[in-house]
Amino acid sequence: MKTILILGAAGQISRYLIVELLKQTDYKLKLFARNASKRIKVTDPSREEVIDGDFNDKRALDTALDGVDAVYLDEMRDLKAVENIVSQMDAIGVKKIIAATVLGVEDEVKGKFGQWNNAMIASSIERRKKTAAVLKKSDLDYTQLRLAWLFDDDQNTDYELTQSGEPFGGTEVSRQAVAKLIVNILKDDSGKYARKSLGVNEPNTNFDKPSFY
Repeated sequence: MKTILILGAAGQISRYLIVELLKQTDYKLKLFARNASKRIKVTDPSREEVIDGDFNDKRALDTALDGVDAVYLDEMRDLKAVENIVSQMDAIGVKKIIAATVLGVEDEVKGKFGQWNNAMIASSIERRKKTAAVLKKSDLDYTQLRLAWLFDDDQNTDYELTQSGEPFGGTEVSRQAVAKLIVNILKDDSGKYARKSLGVNEPNTNFDKPSFY
């Protein structure tokens, strides 16, 4: 039985991911977040372990990583935090990580949407490029998800993927679709997602900006 560590387990994507992993797999889940015990409601105590912690606390990360088969990181905003996570994974010997970031970290968003997106994320894109570089330079079997603009829709779990070097495919994608993709990656043992940076969007959403803006 696999054990999955979800870093940022109180995040919006993580909440959908937890539900789907409990439904579709027999995996045990370690749910790591600041004030996790107050923010996360456990529905299956036999499979869910809640851990209060901070990404910059190496001792807490070591404890959380013990016995883990794979990691999902809900956010790559903080450079020092990402460096700590990669370092502690190396130290413990955990190889597989799926990490969510924003579209645009590879300058892959073109046209009018690219111009709109660059303006919207201008204040944070350079920092996120640096965190993406930390992952790429590591020896981990990472899968980086460059996510289109996010919304919630339980009935919409369609997604499509683009590879590094390809133009980004669309403007938006549901958090439920992203959770579905993460489950698929975690269940895959072939290695086809290893050391990949994937653009993630809903098919047929080639708009000048997301439909909800």
